[in-house]
This record gives sequence, structure tokens and C-alpha cells, in this order.
Amino acid sequence: MAFPLVTRVTHRHLDVEGVRVFYRESLPERENAPVLLLLHGFPSSSHQYRRLIDALGSRYRLIAPDYPGFGQTEAPDDFVYSFDRLADITEGFVQKLGLERFSMYMFDFGAPVGFRLALRHPEWVAGLVVQNGNAYEAGLSEGARDFIALRPGQEDAVRGLLTLEGTRGQYEGGTGDVTAVAPDGWTLDQHYLDLPGRQDAQIALAFDYRSNVAQYGRWQEWLREHTPPALIVWGRDDMFFPEPGARAYLADLPDAELHLFDTGHFALEEKLAEIAPLVAGFLDRVG
Repeated sequence: MAFPLVTRVTHRHLDVEGVRVFYRESLPERENAPVLLLLHGFPSSSHQYRRLIDALGSRYRLIAPDYPGFGQTEAPDDFVYSFDRLADITEGFVQKLGLERFSMYMFDFGAPVGFRLALRHPEWVAGLVVQNGNAYEAGLSEGARDFIALRPGQEDAVRGLLTLEGTRGQYEGGTGDVTAVAPDGWTLDQHYLDLPGRQDAQIALAFDYRSNVAQYGRWQEWLREHTPPALIVWGRDDMFFPEPGARAYLADLPDAELHLFDTGHFALEEKLAEIAPLVAGFLDRVG
């Protein structure tokens, strides 16, 4: 009986500007396999992509780093947390790996990081997989707008999202079958959130989120100018970035492939079996 290929995965660190970046990378069977850079969201880490890597990593080179302030990555005490700096470190990470052409999977915080990379290096981008990664005013729920409106002095409002209850709610909110969501994800995220200095880092990023909204116009212009191949997969019951945010991409990328799923923010947790084949087909087309 033929046994299915088991993905080989390596776990390493790479020093970038004094930040010890942790990343996980699949080792595909064939040379020159298409590359997919997996950009994680809040409050997660590269761990959120573990099942996708297992599903596709034997055919494609999947690379998932942890940002400063997340997961296993270690940043110096004086690191200044902003989305520009997250993009700086991710840019340096890509350059140190020697990547020249790849697709990006952009989820949640991965969208502002990925679009900053795209603006700086359009030649890098072979295609975009967008999963609940917003770039449009239409994709902001009332809750998201309230979050973006927070200002220094309202730290307690942010800390409410950084509790175990808040983290679990992000994973389970909007799901059709909560039993499909493994508790390991939100439990591990909370472990990292509770490490020394991590909540202060998240508060700084929360107050900087408005810098992303201010750049929406630039990102949309980039999409219209470069028209990258795009696959949009979206949990339509996302409490932060609802369905209109997915459909908004079609105004700038009318040829993009759009798939909506009856689930929430962390769509891969419940809908991996549906999303993974779409990602594979997309990489085959653009790879």
C-alpha cells in the first residue's frame, strides 16, 4: 500500500537587526518548488500554519516566521513596536534567506506587513493569498473601528483582548463547528501573550493600527498597478473583518478568485480541508 508523503519541516532562527527571528520551513520533495511566505496574524504566530504546512509542504516550500513580539522570536528590550518595524524585520528576514520571487499568504496582521513588503519590493511578489487580511474601509466592523480609535491612555481596553477569554473568542467566534477548532492554538497564543513584555508590545501595535488604515489607498493603488494573481479566502463571520472586506478586493483585482466560508476569523482552523486545495491550485498556476 502506497503511503502518502509526510512533510518534512525544519525549525530555525535567523538574526535580523538584533532580532532572533524564529521560523518554520517545509522541505519539499522537488527542487525549485513554488515558495509561499506565510504571514501570521494577531495574537498568533507561525504555529497557526502548522496544519497547512503539513498538508502542502511536501509539494511547496512554505516559510512561516514569527514577528517580533510573537511566538518564539526574541527581540531586544529596546525594540520599538510598530507595523513599519515588523515589516522591516520581515524584509530583512526575506533578504537573509535569499528569496527573490514568492507568493504571500496574508492573514490579519499579515496584510499590513505583506503590503508594506509589496510596496517596497514589487518584484518579489508572484501572487497573493489573502485570508481575512483587510485593506479596505468596507472591511472594518464596528468593533474594529472602535479598536482603531483607541489612543494612548486607553491601555486597559486593549488588555481586555489579551486575556485567555479574549484569545479563545477570536478562534471560536463565528465558527460553525467549534469542535473543529483545536484548543492548542489559543492556549499557546495565550502562553506567548503572557511572557514578560509581550502585552506592552501588543498595546503599542494596537495604537499603531491606524497607520494601516491610513495606507489603504496606497495598497489599493499598488493592486491596481501591479494586478498580482490573487486568491481570496475568507471567513465571512469574522467579527473584525466581515465579508465586505473580501468582496472589496474585486474592485481593484477583478480577476481575483474569491471563496467565502461559513466560519470566523481563524478560517484555517475549521476549513483547512477546503482552503488547502485552493492554495495548492493557486501555487501551481503562479509558481
